[in-house]
Amino acid sequence: MTEPAPAGRRAAVPGLRSPDPLGRRLPAVYATDDLAQRLTGGFDSVLAPVHATLDSLWAYFTPQIAPGDFVDWLGEWVGATAGRDWPLPQRRQAVVTAVAGHRVRGTVAGLHAAIRGTFGVDADIVESGGTSWSASPGSPLPGRPEAALLVRVRVDDPTPSLAESLREFVEANRPAHVPCTVEVLSEAAR
Repeated sequence: MTEPAPAGRRAAVPGLRSPDPLGRRLPAVYATDDLAQRLTGGFDSVLAPVHATLDSLWAYFTPQIAPGDFVDWLGEWVGATAGRDWPLPQRRQAVVTAVAGHRVRGTVAGLHAAIRGTFGVDADIVESGGTSWSASPGSPLPGRPEAALLVRVRVDDPTPSLAESLREFVEANRPAHVPCTVEVLSEAAR
């Protein structure tokens, strides 16, 4: 068994055979020519990894089994919010759920789900907006006129690094025009 290539680098696999050797495609007169067969054999050793990659290309685009560095590239491709310093299983999950998350991005439900998926905690989210319907003109508008968003999370051990990470995450995922406040409180202070 051969060792896999280090993350970030694709390499030839020693002893990998081509599924379609070029020597078989030569005219019959070269079928027994040693020089022609050795020359095409050299090409086969160079082309074998290309054949292997193309035969398993679907695996590169399946986040659950793709190489780690390729998962990061897929994450950039679909706009996943996972950082490269996150554990690989979390980065894979972020890629899998990214497209569905874009449908609700900027909503309270979307922000709540993103915080739950990323930090593993439930957030209390209070927004200033609202919607309503009325058949009579001049009905009062819901919500408050000034836009605001409050995200409150309760955890057993609130740390400054968690508060900073959550603040950065909410800033990246909130509606751009709505100012926000992020609070990380102790579960014991309830």
